Amino acid sequence: MKKRISCAALALVTVLCVLSGCGAEKATTGEISIVKDTEFGNIYIEPSIDGFNALGFDFGDSVDVRFDSGEELKDVPYYSGYYVPVGELLLCGYPGYPHPVLARNYGDPTWEEFGASESTRLTVTLNEKGKYLQVQELYALNYSDERNDFDSDVIFANFRSVKGGNLKEGFIFRSASPCDDQHNRAAYADRLIEDAGVRFVINLADNDVKIEGYAAEDGFDSPYYYELYRNALVLPLALNANYRSDGFAATISEALLVMTEHEGPVLVHCLEGKDRTGFVCALILALAGGSAQEVIDDYMITYGNYYKVTKESAPDKYDAILGNVYDFMYCLCEVEKGADVAALDLKAGAENYLRRGGLTDDDIAVIEGYICK
Repeated sequence: MKKRISCAALALVTVLCVLSGCGAEKATTGEISIVKDTEFGNIYIEPSIDGFNALGFDFGDSVDVRFDSGEELKDVPYYSGYYVPVGELLLCGYPGYPHPVLARNYGDPTWEEFGASESTRLTVTLNEKGKYLQVQELYALNYSDERNDFDSDVIFANFRSVKGGNLKEGFIFRSASPCDDQHNRAAYADRLIEDAGVRFVINLADNDVKIEGYAAEDGFDSPYYYELYRNALVLPLALNANYRSDGFAATISEALLVMTEHEGPVLVHCLEGKDRTGFVCALILALAGGSAQEVIDDYMITYGNYYKVTKESAPDKYDAILGNVYDFMYCLCEVEKGADVAALDLKAGAENYLRRGGLTDDDIAVIEGYICK
């Protein structure tokens, strides 16, 4: 999302208020405007991330959010990534975002949840300095958008064939976006999918307007992808990240059925090829009889590619990140957090997820026949 809010109110300078009962100063934004995050439907607050931090906020702080309606959200963690359990609320200053965003991790859009509009105003105030700093330091991850910082085009573009279970070899691929170049990876991904002979694409992130917008930008260098798109061989879904929602299940179930009407190989991608792509590839792997460990291994390659986080290099971070992919499997099998993933029947869970999405047993058999050896 490249839209910027006019910063008339960034006469926002640092507003400070005094905690009652002590002389400590508490950072606050004062009342500010918001804008809708058009990709995920969440609430962006007005200052840039740097501008917000300059007011006295730091990643790992606890903040309170008060809407002009009077609704208050107390003790919201402020992180540089989505470092809260699935469905929980946070304020996130994600690298590359234009503003801090009030969002739920893999949850429903907060714009709708809090009844936001362009006239809505809110105030963010420091609740407790550094309350969540230990979590921030454990999870904190940043990656470079410079090709020279990576060992190969494949690693830079987070490109690979999905492997496991009875899945056809070299048939399902995943990558960072080959069309949205905000992380400088599109041209690399485009060349890699051409070399792999990709014939159909499930684009989880974009709609037609966005794809045409990328193609109209100066420097657009993804001719293979755009040719697929012009020949109706790219299916744009513009999904948010809430894979637990009925809408996500219905959309991706129909998309997998549409996929079977086209010749493979198939590419699945979002922007980074990490979380939305990770869930869909976990679903496909499960349908093909993949094991929990194969689902985990496929998901965690992304963290090795982008952040050099492996079980050997950063065991604490690696284990912390596993909660994301575990929740994919809990979702498919409709079990509570903490269940033994190795004991789950992932194939049955994935089939039930597609039934929840509106598919029949015959539809599911068609998909499994298409992706399996």
